[in-house]
Amino acid sequence: MSEHTASPTKRASESATEMIQAVLPNDANPLGFMLGGAVMHLIDIAGAITCLKHTRQRVVTAAVDGLQFLHPIRVGDLVILKARVTCTFTTSIEVEVQVFSEEALTGVRKLTCHAYLTFVAVDEQGNPVQVPPLLLETDEARCRAEEARARRGERLRAKQALLAREAEMLMPST
Repeated sequence: MSEHTASPTKRASESATEMIQAVLPNDANPLGFMLGGAVMHLIDIAGAITCLKHTRQRVVTAAVDGLQFLHPIRVGDLVILKARVTCTFTTSIEVEVQVFSEEALTGVRKLTCHAYLTFVAVDEQGNPVQVPPLLLETDEARCRAEEARARRGERLRAKQALLAREAEMLMPST
């Protein structure tokens, strides 16, 4: 980790992000549904903007937790992304992103998917740097942070298992 001190504690509301975009034909498959990859791209952008606002530093995506699509987003709909910091660690941040579709003519809104992303703050050379702590002002925020710590533990265990499998695959056969 490079020598960098994080700025003071910040509230989740200071970095919360909302993005709204119209779904156009170039965002869709032949059935008129928004491409999953296009949705994932927007999720990554919303998460990165949220982290940038929290840290005022460069960030890179480290992980995306299970992402499931509940409802399709159609051409002509609005896609609405709401992102907020759930927890900070030494050099990383977990962000929750909720994605909604809204029928532009009726205003009917549906939750279409939800994801947790982990970002790492880095300096100009790509070395991890400290991030500002998150001020947990409510019981709900404290609960979200506790759940985030549990998810982080699961992610770290999964990463270690993946690294172990990779090492086994790279070992020469005898």
